[in-house]
Amino acid sequence: MVKSDMSTLTSYLSRVFLILVLIGAFSVKSATAQPGGRLVVLRSPNFGWNLAFHLQIDGRSVANVVQGRHYHAWLPAGHHVLTVYKVPYVGYVEPTSITVNIQPGSTNVFTATWDSGLIFLRPSGMPLSPGEFWQLRGDLG
Repeated sequence: MVKSDMSTLTSYLSRVFLILVLIGAFSVKSATAQPGGRLVVLRSPNFGWNLAFHLQIDGRSVANVVQGRHYHAWLPAGHHVLTVYKVPYVGYVEPTSITVNIQPGSTNVFTATWDSGLIFLRPSGMPLSPGEFWQLRGDLG
């Protein structure tokens, strides 16, 4: 009787252990099956010392980015919507959005620029418009 109880307990523990191992294996597989990429959002030099911008990713608030700071995070691969608006939230405030397709292992860099009272995200490396070039000219006097 004792030997039978012992073998039943051993059999039960073996099955529980096997189930836990299988659950762990599937968890690791699903975690590695979803690679992502890196997102970096910078502030342009002429953004203004008294303004910040609020960043949302897929409708979720993620950061208020102030002078001297930037935002960076890993995102799962696929399409995401980045939305920004100025902070403090005074006067005319309209959010602007851009869609980004995050590729596995890629780094996506955007620069927040201030133009005509709105904030825009521009992929870094994109050429400046004549108006943006004029704004960056500095004090010529």
